[in-house]
Amino acid sequence: MKQWLEKIKDLKRDQIMIILLAGVLLLVIALPAESTEEPVTAVEDGETESPADSYSEAVVLENKLKNILGQVEGIGRTEVMLTLKSEGKSIVEKDLEQSQRKEENGEEENAVSSSEISSSESTVVQKDMHGNEIPYVTEKLKPEIDGVLVIAQGAGSSSVAAEITEAVMALFGVPAHKIKVMKMK
Repeated sequence: MKQWLEKIKDLKRDQIMIILLAGVLLLVIALPAESTEEPVTAVEDGETESPADSYSEAVVLENKLKNILGQVEGIGRTEVMLTLKSEGKSIVEKDLEQSQRKEENGEEENAVSSSEISSSESTVVQKDMHGNEIPYVTEKLKPEIDGVLVIAQGAGSSSVAAEITEAVMALFGVPAHKIKVMKMK
C-alpha cells in the first residue's frame, strides 16, 4: 500500500488528470443507458402518430396556460383542461420511383404502341443509436385543440371571464363557443 502511495506522489499533475479522466470515461461507458423513445405507430400517407407525445404536450400547454392566467390581475388561482381534436402527426419522408416503358409493334402504318407506367413508394428510414430503423420525420404537426375549460377564482366577473376567453382564443385559435370559463369555489 505504501508503494502505491509513493508512486502516486511521484506522478505529475497532468498524469493524475489523465488517470482520473480515464476512470470517469470508463464509469460512463459502464453505466447502462435508458431508452426514452416513445413507440410510434405508422399511419397511411407518410404520417405517424405518437399518443404519448400529444398527451404530454397537452399537459404542458395546460400548465403553461394555468400559470399565465394565474399571473393576471383579478383572475386568481386557476385550473385548466384541454381536449384534443387530433393527437398531432409526424410527416415522414418517402422515396418515389417511377418508370415508364413504351413499346411499338408492327410496321409504320400499322404500328401499335403501348406504354406502361409503374411507380413504387418506400419510407426513408434512419438508424438510431441502438441500430433500430425508424422513419425519417420531416415535419411534426402539433395536436389540434378542440375545447378548453378554465376554472378561475375571479371568473365570477364577466369582464374577467371575457379576458380569459379572449386569451384562450388568441393562444390556441379555438372559437369562443368551444371555451368554457367557470368560477372556482
